[in-house]
Amino acid sequence: MALQFELVTPEKLVRSEAVHMVVVPGTEGEFGVLEGHAPLMSTVRDGLVSIYKTEGSQPETIAIEGGFAEVNEQGLTILAERVSG
Repeated sequence: MALQFELVTPEKLVRSEAVHMVVVPGTEGEFGVLEGHAPLMSTVRDGLVSIYKTEGSQPETIAIEGGFAEVNEQGLTILAERVSG
C-alpha cells in the first residue's frame, strides 16, 4: 500500500511519487498522512516536510514556506509558497 504524494509550488511540480507516509508541518501542529487517511485540508507553516519512502525508513526532509495541504482519495497534495534547497 502506498500514498500518492505531490509537492507543488507556483512555479513547478517539485515531487510526485508513491510513499509510505508524509509528516506535514500544519499551522496547528505536525500531522502524519498514510494511505487511506480521512479527507482533510490544512494551512501549512514554514517547516520541514518529512517523507518516509517505506515503513521504518529514515525520512527525507524538504523545507517549505507556507501554503496548504489537501488529503483526498487520490492522496496528499501540498501547495507550498516556496520550497528551499
